Amino acid sequence: MGILIEGVVKRFGGAAVVDGVSLEAPEGAFTVVVGPSGCGKSTLLRLIAGLERPEEGRIALGGRPVSGPGLHVPPEARQVGVVFQSYALWPHMSVLGNVAFPGESAGMGRAAAREAAEAHLRAVSLEAYAARKPAELSGGQRQRVALARCLAQGARTILMDEPLANLDPHLRAAMEEELADFHRRTGATTLFITHDQREAMALADRIAVMEAGRFLQVGAPEEVYERPASARVAAFIGKGALLPCTVEAASGGRAAIRLAGRALEAACAASARPGPARLLVRPESLSVAEEGMPARIVSAAYRGGHWEAMAALDDVEGAAPILLPRRPAVGERLSLRLSGGWVLPE
Repeated sequence: MGILIEGVVKRFGGAAVVDGVSLEAPEGAFTVVVGPSGCGKSTLLRLIAGLERPEEGRIALGGRPVSGPGLHVPPEARQVGVVFQSYALWPHMSVLGNVAFPGESAGMGRAAAREAAEAHLRAVSLEAYAARKPAELSGGQRQRVALARCLAQGARTILMDEPLANLDPHLRAAMEEELADFHRRTGATTLFITHDQREAMALADRIAVMEAGRFLQVGAPEEVYERPASARVAAFIGKGALLPCTVEAASGGRAAIRLAGRALEAACAASARPGPARLLVRPESLSVAEEGMPARIVSAAYRGGHWEAMAALDDVEGAAPILLPRRPAVGERLSLRLSGGWVLPE
């Protein structure tokens, strides 16, 4: 078992910030909780770490109960490492001293703690920086020191609270690769908190989409992106448009629909029924075709290597995103073919 959360509730001032949340993060998995600021995700991380106590529910780590009615295992006894947004390194200590500190605090001899710290620094490719102070490191390097310190704590579970939020976009992309590599090498059960859905998609084995203290959907990144459980999930994860349509028949995960007077086919949930619905259209679902649905470009932006445009289909409310290899003109008419899409109930 990795992280098991069952019906956890945390209130502040009478308001439930975490409202009956349940989640199973498998051992060794990289699970990402994504949601807007103020949705309760950081509070959830603090509950797992033992920095807050829940009013209701249970939490277990590695199959060991750590929180529940009449039970609260203190943070230092949970074998959990936490990487905060600020990294929380001791500024007066060297990199080696920071990483050796958990071992020394646990009673390990100074020489043994430093020998272990050197091994942890090699694991994050920072052995050459052992003598430097945190202020002499880049943001990405400081983050790796924080990860090495988690390993030094003997942490079987690593919790990360928006650790990339303070990095510039170029360094953030590089650190995403390093975090993924760190996870592959260590196999640590990791729970990562972010408000950035692109970041979540890049890192996660499993994603939990959170809003107002509750999970809207938990699943693999491709499942959440391609088959969102609700319009709110569809709007938060990835780019897309929800276009009004009519389901004429549905069976076996496929639906016959009518959009702008045209008969089309799209994927749907097993519970889909005939009637009004909305069709989720992602950019990759649309392409220019000689025989297609007439549309008009309403906006366009260059994204490096391609143009991202919004196209309004004739007689359909709203506009859908499409990727084009050339610069389109606003107001330009074109014909679009729809392949794919996901039907959401009205």
